[in-house]
Amino acid sequence: MNSSLKTPLGRVRGLGSAKSGTQHFWLQRLTGVAMVPLTVAFVLTLIYLARASQATAIATLGSPLIAILFYLFIITGIIHMRAGMQVIIEDYVHDDALKIAAVMANTFFALLMGAACIFALLKLNFGI
Repeated sequence: MNSSLKTPLGRVRGLGSAKSGTQHFWLQRLTGVAMVPLTVAFVLTLIYLARASQATAIATLGSPLIAILFYLFIITGIIHMRAGMQVIIEDYVHDDALKIAAVMANTFFALLMGAACIFALLKLNFGI
């Protein structure tokens, strides 16, 4: 006799009762792995720019390679942060209305932070 609590369809799809746990798990792992080299590149760039002049900093951050690395760092970091906080909220906030409000606030905060960071880089890159 099968002692699994999953339905046959759930076993085939690999989804738990929440229907999205596996997706969140892999999203967190994928973005976490991607953040390792992106964070190294980010920190090395910041170390290089720590003693640089403002003109050097603007030129460095305006270069296509550095800009692309920073865009990827921002986007990946924001997705990782949002997904991680959502799991924490879903696990530890038990009131449904508060949980929905917290998940919405988390999403809006992530969008706001991502937009602010991307805007700053676009301003450096294109002078908009």
